[in-house]
Amino acid sequence: MTVIISSQFFVFAKVIDGVIAMDCPDHGVDRPLPFRLKDNRMAQFVKAFPFPTARVPEEDPVANRAMFFRRWLANPLQMGSIIPSSPALCARVVRHTRRAPDEFVLELGAGTGVISAALLAGGAPPERLIVVEIVPAMAGHLRTVLPGVTVIEGDARDLKQLIPAGLHGRIGTVVCGIPLVLLPKPMQARFITAIESVAPGRGFLHYSYCATSPLPARAHGLNGKREAWTPLNFPPASVWRYTPVRTTAMLN
Repeated sequence: MTVIISSQFFVFAKVIDGVIAMDCPDHGVDRPLPFRLKDNRMAQFVKAFPFPTARVPEEDPVANRAMFFRRWLANPLQMGSIIPSSPALCARVVRHTRRAPDEFVLELGAGTGVISAALLAGGAPPERLIVVEIVPAMAGHLRTVLPGVTVIEGDARDLKQLIPAGLHGRIGTVVCGIPLVLLPKPMQARFITAIESVAPGRGFLHYSYCATSPLPARAHGLNGKREAWTPLNFPPASVWRYTPVRTTAMLN
């Protein structure tokens, strides 16, 4: 019996002969799990997890659950969840995304692209969608499954340098899928400052699995509002909107 420990839950799975190996490289970000999945039998292992609420077809080329799960095993804190966002969560993110015709949508931590695909299906033109992903393999996957979308491989803390200067101030909504709740406050502040540098005054949407606000909003000079919640995700998820306090004051 193998026990996989996550910051969110415990998962128990029966070991398939030859699938688990005691060999995992040090990724230098957090303590890696002491095993990896070998060869192309990831799909066999993923099938051991009955996640009906996710409703992501295994053959979905965008979701690519095997890639997502493999990356989660390598770095749980970077991924935040064990599987991609569900259609229900994607729909709620799209519903609360705002963009004028001449503005862009910026997604941070796009993963395998299920939120990105939902944004496109919801009417965002590919040429108006920019996604940032730090994992090279996932960035390559995004370029394949999101034709016409600008895919930037890099660290979202460096947005000011990653996003062309001509687009600063022209971003309608920033969608953040990075698990900020798992980061210390100084690191959270770096992401928030980076977002403000390219989308001044706009704030950002952030989806999270926390029962309460995943960020200490006031400590970061933000107002936080839960825009939506869905139980049809694994784990159940909320969509939060964080707006700079000064922007909220001006609107009122």
